[in-house]
Amino acid sequence: MKFVDSAKINVKGGNGGNGCMSFRREKYVPKGGPDGGDGGRGGHVYLKADSQMATLLDFRYRKHYEAGRGAHGQGSKKNGKMGNDIVIPVPCGTVVRNAGSGKLIADLIQNGEELLVAEGGRGGKGNPHFASATRQTPRYAEPGGKGERLEIELELKLIADVGLVGFPNAGKSTLISSMSAARPKIADYPFTTLVPNLGIVQYRDYNSFVMADIPGIIEGAAEGRGLGLQFLKHIERTKVLAVLVSAESEDIAAEYAMLLKEMEKFDPEMLRKPRVLLVTKMDIVPEEFKCPVFEDGVQVLQVSSITGQGLEELKDELWKKLQKHGNEA
Repeated sequence: MKFVDSAKINVKGGNGGNGCMSFRREKYVPKGGPDGGDGGRGGHVYLKADSQMATLLDFRYRKHYEAGRGAHGQGSKKNGKMGNDIVIPVPCGTVVRNAGSGKLIADLIQNGEELLVAEGGRGGKGNPHFASATRQTPRYAEPGGKGERLEIELELKLIADVGLVGFPNAGKSTLISSMSAARPKIADYPFTTLVPNLGIVQYRDYNSFVMADIPGIIEGAAEGRGLGLQFLKHIERTKVLAVLVSAESEDIAAEYAMLLKEMEKFDPEMLRKPRVLLVTKMDIVPEEFKCPVFEDGVQVLQVSSITGQGLEELKDELWKKLQKHGNEA
């Protein structure tokens, strides 16, 4: 399935039905009064967060959504039927903005959460509403109101507990496949991960947490180079960051500093999240390998997704940080 994380759509509430101009006609009643019914309200357009959806792909093929029109009023004070509402499912984690102004409308996170994005027009009033002591036979009924029309921008930001950040070939995909049932594409060349992947990591006592693997970051990602800018937003919601640097790196400390710099340029709040540094691929380093010491005091774990070295310790540390900082995110 193709991963699509942004789309623009047009939504329109249904027009309201017209009110009816009618007069009562009864045998032996020569001057019946006004009896026109009201028009029905136009249908509303809602967005609804749906945990079964994982992408905004559907909106690449359908751009326009319009709710049903309200029925017109009829004689004998018969009101028109309301137009049908429409409910548009979107993935949990969808940010909704006004496409024209860029103003944030809502952030749909919880499954089943609903948002009214376009109201239907009100139904027009029938002519009985305009009767008075001086105007007993009003020959006027109100037209239905127009439904609200709006262009909205949808942006999906994945919801995960732990976000994996690293340069291409740092071992992110291998790590998430070793710790969960996720099966991302893995190969011995850069940029094998082209879309974000989510995996559920099982922890002891039937607990679990969600881990997200995003495409590799390169220097300049915050300015739009590579795929980093497109997908860095998917770790904005994460509670804990796991920064990965390969043990094969010529300068582990410099790579780590560069990753922090790119995250800071994208969003300074990223560096406020609790994090752990993972030195990966420890199964292929020589015995004399020495891990550098980092000035920011970040906890460093040496892991191997192939042999399993350090993975249980990693789970413990991530779980501990989630329990301590989870409510702050």
